[in-house]
Amino acid sequence: MAGLDEELGFSEKQSENTEQDGCVTDFEEGRKKTRKQFHYWAVGDEEYRLKLTTQMITKLEDKYRCNLLNIVSIDGIPRLSIMLTIIQAAMSPWHHGTKYKTVESIYDRYLAAGGSQVKLLADVIMPTMAVSGFFTENQTEELLDKMKSLDEVTI
Repeated sequence: MAGLDEELGFSEKQSENTEQDGCVTDFEEGRKKTRKQFHYWAVGDEEYRLKLTTQMITKLEDKYRCNLLNIVSIDGIPRLSIMLTIIQAAMSPWHHGTKYKTVESIYDRYLAAGGSQVKLLADVIMPTMAVSGFFTENQTEELLDKMKSLDEVTI
């Protein structure tokens, strides 16, 4: 049972499909760095905007019956079907009607262009989780550095 096709109910229109600028302003605005709004995944000539909304995070947690951090950080690399389902959830608000089969096709194009499952985790899943608020800015930098070194080892 891969993907979120049933949970997303593609026969229904999503009510919250507008893009928001997501900027939060406070009295120390000039001192704080703002989180990137999206992670962009470029595959061929296409670029996909990825970010997990709260609604999508809770759907994924309900589906897998655990926190997403446990899925991506325990026992090495997650199963491919899980990573593709996370991508589907992160795409859905911005690329409406994205079915799991479509994500599989995008992944096949990604592989043909030189991608790998380890690179998918390092270059797509973890940055998507970072922009989705799973990590602080410092944690994100450390994590991406570690993922980059892992990718260099596997090449």
